[in-house]
Amino acid sequence: LEAMKTHHGAFKAAGAFQAAARPLYAGAVHRPPRVAGATGTEVVADRRTLLDLAEGPYFVLALLLDAAALCRTDGACRLLRQLNRAGIGPWRALGVRVFHGLELEREGTFEQPVSGPSTMEVSPCGSAGGRKLARIDWKGRFNHFRTDVPTFCAPFIGAEISAVANPDEVAYFRCRLCTDALDSSSEIGVYLEVEVLANPDNLSMAIVDFEAGGCSSVTFSPDTGAVIRERKVREAPRKVDGAYIQPLATVPPGQRFHGLMGLYLHRGQLAFFRRCYGKEAHEPSTGAYAPPGSTVATLPAEAVEARDLANAGDVSRATQTSTGTPGFEVGPWETTGFVSDLGWAEGRRLTPCLAFRDEGTYHVRVVCVRSEPPVPLEHTSAAADSDMGWSGFDWEVGADAVDA
Repeated sequence: LEAMKTHHGAFKAAGAFQAAARPLYAGAVHRPPRVAGATGTEVVADRRTLLDLAEGPYFVLALLLDAAALCRTDGACRLLRQLNRAGIGPWRALGVRVFHGLELEREGTFEQPVSGPSTMEVSPCGSAGGRKLARIDWKGRFNHFRTDVPTFCAPFIGAEISAVANPDEVAYFRCRLCTDALDSSSEIGVYLEVEVLANPDNLSMAIVDFEAGGCSSVTFSPDTGAVIRERKVREAPRKVDGAYIQPLATVPPGQRFHGLMGLYLHRGQLAFFRRCYGKEAHEPSTGAYAPPGSTVATLPAEAVEARDLANAGDVSRATQTSTGTPGFEVGPWETTGFVSDLGWAEGRRLTPCLAFRDEGTYHVRVVCVRSEPPVPLEHTSAAADSDMGWSGFDWEVGADAVDA
């Protein structure tokens, strides 16, 4: 609603709608035909067009369309195609909503791109101060973000990882989380989900502040159900200070984690999710510490189907949400709840990643990057803003044990 109000306000200036469509006036808008009257004089036929509507209601209505609907309007009418791509058009508005709080490596945020040939078109219509004006291809940029956000950086190209060559390898997502856009004042969050189908050893999901020169991280281990917060205090000999908390139970002895895991950043707080695959679906231990907001959530089959149908239109997902690999029993969704704020992080950009303990043949794929987690999660008391339930530790390379 606020987005609609904002874009509707853009048309308070007289002629804003017509100005957006001006490049197509000559090609797509024809003069009304002249019809001979009874007296032999020519009269102009009274034929109304979309441009005759007062002050651009199309832009207001177009804000209700998703990507598939906008593509259909692009194919149906050259004029609508031009309007959709306008600087105040629906492709830009949709991208701002879908990719809120996300930034691509070397690309900037969706609405504030770094100049480059992949997103800019030189306008032939004029110049400013002797310089040619640049026009952003918003539909092209939307498709670029839709394709690249749910992928990994080199050497892991694409949305899937099938092999890890070295121990302690880290696969960084191409997208960055903008903490200034995802702070306590933001109603929109970011949720990232991956599926683990083959896991010969151990892997974790983490978020780091290395982009701004920091040396801290928060890591979720789906095998142990623990969240670990670490900060490197010395490089040589390496020393790390940290703390951990175990909101969820460990997987059954002798099993590796297979299933779905996700990271959710909302209002400046972090939560993690897990859904296990396996013949022996396990239940969380009642003896493990569970902070306020931690829960094991099971959706009814009807709710799962409705959610997956709704998510099918999520333009930022790489693939559809998995409901389990054939032959595997699917456990319930589990969540740590909001276990940490961002007080540990430096800078305004955080990088999500996957950490692999050992080399081997894996099969890990990005499932989705979207604004909502798989099950609702409420902000509760100050558990995420304090050290309640956390146990401290520090270790040095070469030390025989970790001092807890």
